[in-house]
Amino acid sequence: MDSFFNISARGSTVSREIRGGFVTFFTMAYIVVLNPIILGQALDVDGNSITGGAQADFAQIAAVTALVAGVLTILMGVVANYPLALATGLGLNAFVAFGVASQMTWADAMGLVVLEGLIILLLVLTGFRRAVFTAVPPQMKTAISVGIGLFIALIGLVDAGFVRRTDTPPVPVQLGIGGFLSGWPVLVFVLGLLLMIVLYAKRVKGAILISIIATTILAIIVEAVAKIGPTVGANGAFNPKGWNLNVPAWPDSLVDTPNFSLLGNFSLFGSFEAVGFVTAALLVFTLLLADFFDTMGTMTAIGAEAGLLDKDGTPPGTQRILIVDSLAAAAGGAASVSSNTSYIESASGVGEGARTGLASVVTGLLFLLTTVFAPIVTIIPNEAAVPALVVVGFLMMAQVKNIDWDDMEIAIPAFLTIILMPFTYSITVGIGAGFIAYVILKAARGKVAQIHPLLWVVAALFVVYFTIDPISRWIT
Repeated sequence: MDSFFNISARGSTVSREIRGGFVTFFTMAYIVVLNPIILGQALDVDGNSITGGAQADFAQIAAVTALVAGVLTILMGVVANYPLALATGLGLNAFVAFGVASQMTWADAMGLVVLEGLIILLLVLTGFRRAVFTAVPPQMKTAISVGIGLFIALIGLVDAGFVRRTDTPPVPVQLGIGGFLSGWPVLVFVLGLLLMIVLYAKRVKGAILISIIATTILAIIVEAVAKIGPTVGANGAFNPKGWNLNVPAWPDSLVDTPNFSLLGNFSLFGSFEAVGFVTAALLVFTLLLADFFDTMGTMTAIGAEAGLLDKDGTPPGTQRILIVDSLAAAAGGAASVSSNTSYIESASGVGEGARTGLASVVTGLLFLLTTVFAPIVTIIPNEAAVPALVVVGFLMMAQVKNIDWDDMEIAIPAFLTIILMPFTYSITVGIGAGFIAYVILKAARGKVAQIHPLLWVVAALFVVYFTIDPISRWIT
């Protein structure tokens, strides 16, 4: 095992890899619950849910979501030997549900996802995707890592209810409710975060995993005593002081029989007949660009945190990582759970010490177990898991010192990359703005020869990406 995964060579141990795999699973297991909520709420053009009929079967979507995530994450570990986990991409699933399926049947929509994945795979096999990655200046790759660090820290704070939207313009966000921390779940998050920080600062082995387990136990006790309930009740009632997503309570049953009927429910070219070639092509382009650069940013950030990047900021086995990720996009569509992609939450496992694909194998096996033991996942509330994202965000932020802030041709693009990821809640937007600014600044200062030809192509594609709505309206 040590030889196959290069565990010792990367300065790790089997126990650290296993702990890292567990931590990554705990910080991203929410997707098994959240993906059914997102996909299950939307109806296609015929008024049908993704599982058929007017009401979606959430358990069925959850089972397939866990199955695909498990298989692909194990594949990433075995084939690419990289501590990177995959699952249905958030944002992409919402776009498919509300922006694509509303125009066609679910089978047609998932066919578009499969098509997008196959196109990305072709770009990988021809070397184009890796060539683009190699063309990016090392300091811009660092900026991507830092931006993602801020992004995942914000995800953790928002998911915990520590930071919330405000209904008082022009202020977009605020602390807690009305500018104050309120509710037991937020207190549980704060205590979990403080415990994790202290244990990590004291270099306690398994600090992140210990904190998640301890905070989950605390959350179960708090719920048993205070009877807080979820943020959104069964009758649709809203409780701002409730638990976000999972209510921490021991389930009635630990085992459930999975239903995998969604597998293979897609039509590869049905969308072109449903909405026409131009519209279908624009939808594929939007999915493709988001998938293409999200993974580039994620694998760079993970590699930087794990100390696996070479002098050019490139992780080991880049081609294999990209091949597995491309297959994941197509596999997610073929399984009708939307495009699967690399998860930045993998950084939490790296923060626990993971450096090899063994951690991914552990995470994948836990996802596979979830298809049967799905009720166990509902025990862990977001408030207990997301402190890991805040801590890892801090670790990734530390790389900002490697950017030359006196060089405006790098500093301004890097700044835009870093701030726009959390401010727009999108890795792709941050990367796109940074690339466009880099090309424009180099050209404006008469240094066109320093711009890699592929960066001209990428910048042009991002211009199209940012103006896709008016272009779509004009063409159609």
